[in-house]
Amino acid sequence: MDPNTLVNIQDTQLWFKYLISAFGLLLAYYLGRAGSRLFGWIARLTADTRDDPFWKMLAAGWWAVVLLALAAFITFLHDLKLEPLHTWGALLVRWMGSRGLGVLFIGAGTYAAYRLVGVMAGHIRIPEGADFERQNVRKQTLLTVVESTAKGVVITIGALLALANLGINVSALIAGAGIAGLAISFASQNLVRDVINGFFIILEDQFGVGDVIRVGDLAGGVERMNLRLTVLRDLEGKVHFIPNGQINQVTVMSRDWARAVVDVGVAYGADLDRALEVIGDEARRFWRDPDWAEKFTDEPQLLGVNSLDDSAVTIRVMFNTKAKEQWGVAREFNRRIKNRLDAEGIEIPFPQRTVWLRQEEA
Repeated sequence: MDPNTLVNIQDTQLWFKYLISAFGLLLAYYLGRAGSRLFGWIARLTADTRDDPFWKMLAAGWWAVVLLALAAFITFLHDLKLEPLHTWGALLVRWMGSRGLGVLFIGAGTYAAYRLVGVMAGHIRIPEGADFERQNVRKQTLLTVVESTAKGVVITIGALLALANLGINVSALIAGAGIAGLAISFASQNLVRDVINGFFIILEDQFGVGDVIRVGDLAGGVERMNLRLTVLRDLEGKVHFIPNGQINQVTVMSRDWARAVVDVGVAYGADLDRALEVIGDEARRFWRDPDWAEKFTDEPQLLGVNSLDDSAVTIRVMFNTKAKEQWGVAREFNRRIKNRLDAEGIEIPFPQRTVWLRQEEA
């Protein structure tokens, strides 16, 4: 675009000048807000809040620069003899005519594409039913990874186009970035390992968003994951960020089906055969309960006497359940068997000790 084309906007009609002024005001608002949000995002990346005033000051400075540019543009547009704003406005208009408008269009296109990726990802509906389905877990995981990757590609392409429009040799920049990236890769081997391990986790469908897993001493539901890290939220609501490169062994507790193992202790003095009959009957009643039947995948198994402990005879029952239902099934059966054993008069013992006192004759 010829820079002199925009300089001639002073000769346009008054209504057109007001229209351009309104457009400039709107553009300044969005530019100021975008820069302010960027500084706020950078501030949130740091755990130390002592730097917050510094980032707030930079955000305020950015707003000052944007408003100053707006004032210079309007001063030149309406040919107001206010120096140095009039001269700055002329320089700004010439730069806009040569490169500025191209950068603005590229920025607008990049922003639109970035938002479009999010909108398209939001319109991909993954069925949500009462059952926890493996296929839905994989779809949700792939959708999250593809969305984050697509946004990164959009931002990268937009930045390269903007730099090229500003006259920067992008080819040399990419070549230099490749060499620098190779050097950085040797210093950031953990990051490379995280990405590679995350790629194979997703490729092999080891776990996904919505699964309940255990990694070392940490356990919880997978709330979010990408190629670099996995985010877990445990039962207390704590969020754990685990780099994928540190996941050497993972236990998935929600893969396809699950099992609730319930141990019931009865007193040594109880009729053991009667206790086995009662526990087995209660397990079958629980399995046939219409409110709970859909949570099971098979009939319960009464394994019998599992151990002879210090204070109780332990009887083990197993329930095969759908994924992520084992904990609720176990809690409900504990409640039911406690009430049933009380009703049948079968004692559930508690730890106790018998002390024998011997008195020696004088």
